[in-house]
Amino acid sequence: MNIVVQKFGGTSVRNLECQRQVMQKVLRPYREGNKVIVVLSAMSGETNRLLGLAEEWSDNPDPAEVDSLVSTGEQISCALFAMLLKQQGVKCRSVLGFQAPVKTDCCYGKARITAIDESRLKCMLQEYDILVVAGFQGCDDHGRITTLGRGGSDTSAVALAAALKADVCEIYTDVTGVFTTDPNLCSDARKIDRVSYDEMLEMASMGAKVLQIRSVEFAKKYNVTVHVRSTFSDEPGTIVTQEDENMEAVMVSGIAYDKDQARITLIHVKDNPGVSAQIFSPLAEKKILVDMIVQNPSKDGLTDMTFTVPRADVKQTIKTLEALKYEIGYEELSSNLNVAKVSIIGVGMRNHSGVASKAFRALADENVNILMISTSEIKITCLIDDKYTELAVRTLHKAFNLEEGKHIE
Repeated sequence: MNIVVQKFGGTSVRNLECQRQVMQKVLRPYREGNKVIVVLSAMSGETNRLLGLAEEWSDNPDPAEVDSLVSTGEQISCALFAMLLKQQGVKCRSVLGFQAPVKTDCCYGKARITAIDESRLKCMLQEYDILVVAGFQGCDDHGRITTLGRGGSDTSAVALAAALKADVCEIYTDVTGVFTTDPNLCSDARKIDRVSYDEMLEMASMGAKVLQIRSVEFAKKYNVTVHVRSTFSDEPGTIVTQEDENMEAVMVSGIAYDKDQARITLIHVKDNPGVSAQIFSPLAEKKILVDMIVQNPSKDGLTDMTFTVPRADVKQTIKTLEALKYEIGYEELSSNLNVAKVSIIGVGMRNHSGVASKAFRALADENVNILMISTSEIKITCLIDDKYTELAVRTLHKAFNLEEGKHIE
């Protein structure tokens, strides 16, 4: 059977009028003879409302109970949407995470998918033409409901497409595709027709909210073609797929930024073997994502260690490291929440020189000071004061002529 997976976010299903628009998108592949898996998020604002209730009821709500609570948002969306489809005479049913089942680990609030029972879903598709599946949720080995974290419906959709070997996974959102940078910061941003998995991974890791990073990881691992497009438009969006020669010809594909960052510095750390492990292993155990790391040259057997973490993890990072102060042997800990990361991204950087010098010169001409630098094969990231984020994004976007589409060298 031919299967199409479609995912719709919270703004797409926020009310009856929007869900009727979504229904027209869903009926298109259905009328073409495909079986359709529709993955829905909770209505816009519903998850935050439920989290607010949890905080009102408890100063320290149990994570497992929070997952049980917030998962009801997707349940509401799916049940209502299935009612709309049945009113059109479509053979369909709503399916919750535990009914699929989508099996996960038991890391409540940030669960990771471990398996999907595709045989059960295929049996359902023998009976029904459309399955309306709750995104963002699954269940652990104990049968408890889990959630996948913010943006988890993207991951649900791609994982289902991978398990069922769907022809395509369409991710519908409130934008028309993936852009060269954030159109809210740069009016000259252009929509990209095709982008590689690796480029999309870098963009997602930098805070681009079009796709959740774990959904891109799934897509790359299982070679799922993802089509990012708008719920409110019929124009083609952006295809996220395997890298090809045309992509390599493009030196820089986009400029991404992340303002949800903080810089942590440990001053006068002993420059001995094993100290780095003493610092970063406890943070890894707390599921804290450490990104940029810079160690200053040693002087008198001491060094400074600077790194970045998500802003939401600053308190936990400081608490963890302060508890280990005498074990690690540092003199002082400082933090700075007023920073942002700006990145130049492109698979063509593997075959083109001069990207770094061009970027650094452009920022210098605008008096934007670079605090830290990290690089990969297809990305150069600069940490800057967050007040210069918009200026830096616009400057780099212009420096590489992304607004004109003339960035092929």
